[in-house]
Amino acid sequence: MADRRTTPGPGTGRDTGGDAEGGAVPGEPTRKVSVGWMSLLAMVQMGIIMASTTGGQILLPSHVERIDPLHKEASLAVVFAAGAVFTAVANPVFGALSDRTVGRFGRRRPWIVAGALLCAASLVFLGGQNSLGGLVVGWCLAQLSFTAMMATAVATVPDQVPVPQRGKVSALAGVGQLTGPLLGGLVVTMAVTGLFPGYVAVAALVLLSVLPFGLFTREAPITRSPGRGFDPRAFVTGFWISPRRHPDFAWAWLSRFLINLTLSMGIGYLLFFLRDAVRYERLFPGSTAEQGVLVLVTVFTLSSVAPGLLAGWLSDRIGRRRPVVFAGGLTMGASALVLTTLTSWPAAIAAAALLGAGTGMFASVDQAMVTQLLPAATDRAKDLGVVSLANSAAGVLGPVIAAPLVTSAGGYPLMYGVAAAFAACGAVLVWKIRGVR
Repeated sequence: MADRRTTPGPGTGRDTGGDAEGGAVPGEPTRKVSVGWMSLLAMVQMGIIMASTTGGQILLPSHVERIDPLHKEASLAVVFAAGAVFTAVANPVFGALSDRTVGRFGRRRPWIVAGALLCAASLVFLGGQNSLGGLVVGWCLAQLSFTAMMATAVATVPDQVPVPQRGKVSALAGVGQLTGPLLGGLVVTMAVTGLFPGYVAVAALVLLSVLPFGLFTREAPITRSPGRGFDPRAFVTGFWISPRRHPDFAWAWLSRFLINLTLSMGIGYLLFFLRDAVRYERLFPGSTAEQGVLVLVTVFTLSSVAPGLLAGWLSDRIGRRRPVVFAGGLTMGASALVLTTLTSWPAAIAAAALLGAGTGMFASVDQAMVTQLLPAATDRAKDLGVVSLANSAAGVLGPVIAAPLVTSAGGYPLMYGVAAAFAACGAVLVWKIRGVR
């Protein structure tokens, strides 16, 4: 590929065609990355999401039930709450630390490799626990490792990928994230049996999916500080990004938060929806509601791939991000609307397909859009960590908002109606962003 460099870019070696110069933090990249680089980054994100969702949705609930069967719901909530606190704090912190990392291996790869090793160790540690306290410690370590990998992996996009390629890169990464849960679920339910072998299998998959990017791609060595020493006060206050000074960044954050609320509300009560509203086990005697969830996850995943890849390609092709993000958000809202009027298994299938398509479009292009709105090149990972708080906050608040709606007179139709409204509002707010077309 031709070198279209106009400003200094980061060194990425021959795999990416990037600049090889070391020094201080480079500016906007202009040399294209290769398909191999994109694929390795997608594998990283697939591995992270695979481990976090398989651990949180399958392995941990089963583990807690074995340890404390009488109070499994409350005990699982304790484990999840502790992990959520660590995630919320660690996301921007790991990003900020990687922004300040210097050395011949670059700013991001050391954190990705270290995170993968910690993740594998924490999963194996979890598999050997026989107490709730041990699960809390192990899950918090696992959350730290997930965050260290993700916060730094997503920052490699604005570091190394030129703007005209970011839709494609984010689309591949989005497909990786959406297929990860399906891969993990199949492995721990079909390929291996037992909790400890399940944890070990997931740990091995993390190493296989994450380490190739950390070990075999290249990054510009940062051999001198980007013009700042370590000031603890500035480090802490730097996590605040003024909406007045950076309104586009604030609108993107709020839009992502609202749209992810829809996803969190829709998925969080899916098992109970199938069991109590659809009555899946009566419709299909001999089957369980958990098997119904796996079917819907499969539909969701398969329906997300083509729209996600097409959306990323199209947004690069036309040079516009907002219309695609808007369409993705509205499609996610439409999936929730289906379940406000229809409570049936075919409706659940249709809603899962729409949710997958909308999430594929939204996830693939929203991330590319956000990378164009970061306030400063020196703080890319920290700022992306702040953006990721929108995901974390939505994941925590979604079930909290949904619970009283589900138990009210309106029940599931009301809950899904509110979820649809959140998605629509988030999609509309995309048009408030002026810095990206």
